[in-house]
Amino acid sequence: MLSIEGLSVRYGDVEVLHGVSLDAREKEVVTLVGGNGAGKSTLLKTVAGILRPSDGKIVFEEEPIGHLSSHHIVERGIVRIPEGRKIFPGMTVLENLELGSYLPKAKVKRQESLEKVFSLFPILRERASQRGGTLSGGEQQMLAIGRGLMSLPRLLMLDEPSLGLAPLMVEEIFRTIRRINEQGTTILLVEQNVFNALDMANRGYVLENGRITLQGEAKALLGNDYIKEAYLGV
Repeated sequence: MLSIEGLSVRYGDVEVLHGVSLDAREKEVVTLVGGNGAGKSTLLKTVAGILRPSDGKIVFEEEPIGHLSSHHIVERGIVRIPEGRKIFPGMTVLENLELGSYLPKAKVKRQESLEKVFSLFPILRERASQRGGTLSGGEQQMLAIGRGLMSLPRLLMLDEPSLGLAPLMVEEIFRTIRRINEQGTTILLVEQNVFNALDMANRGYVLENGRITLQGEAKALLGNDYIKEAYLGV
């Protein structure tokens, strides 16, 4: 579904990604893990059209997309849930969700999509008329994911969805991501919570200093001695 080959990205004169290659197959969960500053968010922003590659190719369903603007990429079915949630705090929960269905094809299915989001996150139905900024951190993360789902993504990219959340809420978010995948949406997940991320994934990549240093089946990576020592503290 998604193929990235030899991707390099610069911020001015500084190259942040150096020839990164990865792929995500349809209906997979693919996890990208690594420490702060490794380039994980940069990769997602580049796939989403926010940043431009300096070299390499990004292909989605056999069509190059590295040159496209963000709204054209969303139209093709790629949606990014940013780190830090980035909801609209002064708007209600319902208004935030409705904003996610601004594309014509998504607007037609707005009510159906709302029901799907409310079935995933029943608390959002209860909070529908409440301003987004008054929600807890976990509820705001649910809202951010729900807003993304309103765009009818075929590939959902999540950037650090567990960041800053209490352990019980982290478990709930990961369970929900699994459910979204089971309903047919391909997931590309960026996470520092390495155990939970690899535990739910089909395959994983380790990004360090802008380069892929390890890749493979997620369960095999969980058993890798380097992963255990560097990321799991074992």
